[in-house]
Amino acid sequence: MVVTTKKNGNAKDTDETAEVTEVVDVAATDDDGDVTEVVEAATVEAKTADAGDEVVDFDDEADAPVEEADTELAWLGEQDSEAKASSSKRLIALIAAGVLFVGLLASTGFLGYQYWNNTQLKNAASAAQRAAVAYALVLTSIDSNKVDENFAQVLDGATGDFKDMYSESSGKLRQLLIDNKATAHGQVVESAVQSNTKDEAVVLLFIDQAVSNTNVPDPRLDRSRMKMTMKYVDGRWRASNVELP
Repeated sequence: MVVTTKKNGNAKDTDETAEVTEVVDVAATDDDGDVTEVVEAATVEAKTADAGDEVVDFDDEADAPVEEADTELAWLGEQDSEAKASSSKRLIALIAAGVLFVGLLASTGFLGYQYWNNTQLKNAASAAQRAAVAYALVLTSIDSNKVDENFAQVLDGATGDFKDMYSESSGKLRQLLIDNKATAHGQVVESAVQSNTKDEAVVLLFIDQAVSNTNVPDPRLDRSRMKMTMKYVDGRWRASNVELP
């Protein structure tokens, strides 16, 4: 007995059909019941082979979404890296702008302080110079008829050691001026500030002084240089030292 099983498909299916036919032919010598079992076994084996092929095909198809997912993850990673790099650049730019702003603010503050300090020094120098010129006129102008008034003005504009020294010598000097009927009139020809701070200054002066007394009735012109140290005391510029170099 020959039983032939046919299947639609490719060459592989044809080989499987031949195999089944061969098995049935061999089994034809046995009983009919045995042939049926062999046919059924061959059929199951063929189906199993087909199912195996189909599983392999499913595995191949499953690989494609995984590859696509990996590609998408890689793209997302690149995008995340680019975003982080861009964020870092923005942060660096903000920090640089902040540092620049602080630097400009500090520079502006320093320049502002420097300008203010220079202005203070300039004003102090001018005030000390004016006070020195005025005090030089007091020192070099004497009237024997107003000696006490002259001495009071000298002491009023003095401070420190110079004031103490003048106070000690004023008694003898007063009597000498009165006895010789001395008079003097001073004039500041030129003056300049040698150095100064906000509360102290050294002023150089060139003075012409016309002097007369009982021995020299006609006024005599004396020219002298004076170096005067001025200090800002009690809201006023006062002479703390006077030198005749």
